[in-house]
Amino acid sequence: MPGPKGFYIGLMFDRAAARHGRAPVFLDRPLDLAPGEGTRLTVGRLAALVRETAGRLISAGVLPGDHVAVYKCDNFDIALLAAAVQRVGAVPALLSPQLEGAVAARLLGRLERPWLVTDGRKLALAGFSPSAARQVLVVAGQPPAAGRALGGLAVASLGGVRVPGVHEPAFISHTSGTTGVPKLVVQSPDALWQRLRLQKLVAAATWRRETVALCVSFVHARFYSALDLGLSHGRPLLVAVDGSPQSIGPLFAEHRPGAVETQPNVYIDWEELAGYDGRPLSSVRYFSATFDAMHPRTVQTLLNASARRRPAFIQLYGQSETGPVTGTWYRRRDLDRLDGRRVGRGLPGVTRLRIVGEDGVPVAAGTTGHIEVSSRTRALTYLGEDPRFRANLNGRWWRMGDMGFKDSLGRVHLLDREIDRVEDLDSGLRLEDDLMERLPELREVVIVAGADGVAVPVVCTRGDAALDAARWRRATAGMPALGPVRQLPFDQVPRTSTWKVRRPELIALLEAGDAAGLPRAGAPARTAPAR
Repeated sequence: MPGPKGFYIGLMFDRAAARHGRAPVFLDRPLDLAPGEGTRLTVGRLAALVRETAGRLISAGVLPGDHVAVYKCDNFDIALLAAAVQRVGAVPALLSPQLEGAVAARLLGRLERPWLVTDGRKLALAGFSPSAARQVLVVAGQPPAAGRALGGLAVASLGGVRVPGVHEPAFISHTSGTTGVPKLVVQSPDALWQRLRLQKLVAAATWRRETVALCVSFVHARFYSALDLGLSHGRPLLVAVDGSPQSIGPLFAEHRPGAVETQPNVYIDWEELAGYDGRPLSSVRYFSATFDAMHPRTVQTLLNASARRRPAFIQLYGQSETGPVTGTWYRRRDLDRLDGRRVGRGLPGVTRLRIVGEDGVPVAAGTTGHIEVSSRTRALTYLGEDPRFRANLNGRWWRMGDMGFKDSLGRVHLLDREIDRVEDLDSGLRLEDDLMERLPELREVVIVAGADGVAVPVVCTRGDAALDAARWRRATAGMPALGPVRQLPFDQVPRTSTWKVRRPELIALLEAGDAAGLPRAGAPARTAPAR
């Protein structure tokens, strides 16, 4: 359909429906927005739901330029609501369902009297107050006294295309919040399009003939890029809320996806699928991940579980403020030399990367420094915190907040987040890779700085089984000095909506003595840093 140049989620469903309206879309749970639709829809029906919802928003009084916060229980209809909001020219602000009530209330206050689309369960959440909202629209459950049920409103006429300008605020997501209250990231259609255009070329050569399965956070800008790629070729699309192996395994066995994308930490859990009856990963030819670097063990397990000829793992590195900035991929032939810290090169024609020292001056290849990127993919600002956003700029270069280096071939190696570095460790993330490789029973390992500056390993095991102390001693032999290992049940580790560990909160847990400790026998070995 006609419309301005740029990536508009408000037009995405209509544009896909115009070409592939009958293409099937399978869900793992019914939409809260339209539960009667079930779990088997078409692209055309999704486009119609977006238009109907947009008409109801107009009836409610939503105007172009208004902020509309979406904070509801996790489901694919978050994406439909976001599209409907942008379809009427307003700006969707997506708040993660995993946010605590008090944090969501603080972000709502930053949005300057927004509309709020929510549900009864979120309204009842401890610490959450919708008082900062202009009006509350409820998609499921009972609306408050001053609110209204969205489904009960009339469907007004949309008229023509009503979306923000290509360089105007059009979409608000938020950062992962690993270091505190998330920042609200304001995105423009042009920046989102710059992120997407090269990926469309790659998807045309990879995803084009495959059933696509997505299990990515619905409040992250990355989901919308992946969704557009999944809708582009008229192939069956599977969208899952529940990423647990017990849920994903039967879905994959039934629909046999050839291309899948999820968060890196979810892929760790999907290692279990390699041993499931029905071989649910055997149909996958293309695994794709963004946000963070992948553990080599996970990449190896997934590729070896595929029965397809020459399966590939596509790895993108980036953040909410920039989208993907580097890319690489691995095949089975690469597994012997796979380096989990190597995240690839800048995207051709889209991003340029450099490594700088503390003085902001570029350093030589092989020298560790701050990773900076120059691109047209950068977000506009942090809503209400523009000075904080500008503080990350070094001229036209954006500081990613990560430490790393470039090798002689121009490939970027990611070592650690700046704020997470542990003194005397070359790379805590690399140490985590090594531990995951040596101990297959680990579901998670996080290296944090203890109160005395010594690196403290925090581990979670599959099934929360007790960690074998002797195996731990053998696995850590020859590694840098480590404090006593601490073991936590997986569900007690504080996480973001994309399953990143919130390290400051984890450290606070340890300091408060809430973690179940497993003393490490013997004194920690003191050797030169590994690799």
